[in-house]
Amino acid sequence: MKKSPLLILQLRYKWHDCNLCTVIQGYASFEYGYEYLGCSPRLVITPLTDQCWLTITGALQLNLGCCLAGPAGTGKTETVKDLSKALGKFCLTYNCSGDLDDKVMGKLFLGLVQSGSWCCFDEFNRIDIEVLSAIASHLQAIKAAKDSLSVRFVLEGKEIRLKPHCAIFITLNPGYKGRVELPDNLKSLFRPMSMIIPDYELIAEIMLFSEGFRSAKLLSGKIINLYQLSSKRLSQQEMHLSVNMLLNPV
Repeated sequence: MKKSPLLILQLRYKWHDCNLCTVIQGYASFEYGYEYLGCSPRLVITPLTDQCWLTITGALQLNLGCCLAGPAGTGKTETVKDLSKALGKFCLTYNCSGDLDDKVMGKLFLGLVQSGSWCCFDEFNRIDIEVLSAIASHLQAIKAAKDSLSVRFVLEGKEIRLKPHCAIFITLNPGYKGRVELPDNLKSLFRPMSMIIPDYELIAEIMLFSEGFRSAKLLSGKIINLYQLSSKRLSQQEMHLSVNMLLNPV
């Protein structure tokens, strides 16, 4: 029976007779990682999340990384972390800064390749351009080893074992001061994905449904309107209230 296009694009699981579980999305297929990540909350799945997951899984099938670009608060890092939970992979989040050098990044890549883990480098464009050039050579060596189905390869002058399901993701916050432009040889190793505006009303509706609200759709619209009006009408200032002020209002 021919599968519908919507079913093919959905993330789904398939259990094989040889006690093997695979995760399939589109034309990409991955072996489930069975990594225990604890009883942690899940991300609300929206059409933007599905599109981002489809971009990531397509990039992984080509032995590429994924570059998620967009302003803060759009769910770039959380989307990668939630996909890692769905695939049973351990995902490490690393906040980048201008103090990182090529030696530190080389050690990180050595650990990621040998453990088969995922890593998401937040604000990757804060790293100095000289270090980015060294990172590009490391990533090209890792991709070449994956493409040739190598079991062992040389990285940082050391012969190490390669676990092919390791993956590297980066997030970019364009428009901020102190950010650099990625070199072209580094851009070619990542598939781009823009994360602009999340569907706040759908997210609020699903969160209210999960808490047991019957009129979640109506309430979600009112909540989003309230927050939008508050962001437009109220001034941007921090509230510093002491405990005594809260307990004994004037």
